[in-house]
Amino acid sequence: MDVMKKVEELKIVPVVKLDRAEDARPLAEALCAGGLPVAEVTFRTDAAEESIRIMRKEFPEMLVGAGTVTNLDQAARAVEAGAQFIVSPGMSRTVVEYALEKGIAVFPGTCTPTEVMMAMEYQLPVVKFFPAKRYGGLGTIKALAAPFPSMRFMPTGGINADNIKEYLGFDKIVACGGSWMVKDAYINAGEFDKIRELTEEAVKLVK
Repeated sequence: MDVMKKVEELKIVPVVKLDRAEDARPLAEALCAGGLPVAEVTFRTDAAEESIRIMRKEFPEMLVGAGTVTNLDQAARAVEAGAQFIVSPGMSRTVVEYALEKGIAVFPGTCTPTEVMMAMEYQLPVVKFFPAKRYGGLGTIKALAAPFPSMRFMPTGGINADNIKEYLGFDKIVACGGSWMVKDAYINAGEFDKIRELTEEAVKLVK
């Protein structure tokens, strides 16, 4: 699977925090049924590794990645669990080098020209822009894109149903990370039908 191409086709990457690995299956089912067969499972909980493993095994059509990967140990565990891409909140050379060595797509977090240039040293085609809203949103991305015309961005943080179309309207943005359709409260309450409905609405928004 061409990860970059798939991400660009889907336009939205649901950013997921799973406290219980047993929620991985119904969540993946809801996302796929809603028309968005992709998830960035964040390494903010102990359930992340097993959740990735479950999604990859039971939903082979799904694109499953690891998010909030901040060190080599997490990156190695994510890849071992079957993660097809790695997303980091910042620019870690160690994480990037490991991902490239393993042939795994990697999206390091950036919010300054220096970090974008560091990513370019590895010939990375896309970087995460995080936290998007706090660092000036679309205006800052456009300013960063000007001196780096070959770089493309995946903003995350403060993206929702009200502003995603505006972000995606800029041609240097390949996709947006968002959690409004997969909020912790919905997952923990087992509201997977609601997640499916919100996912369907999100997909319609970006068509």
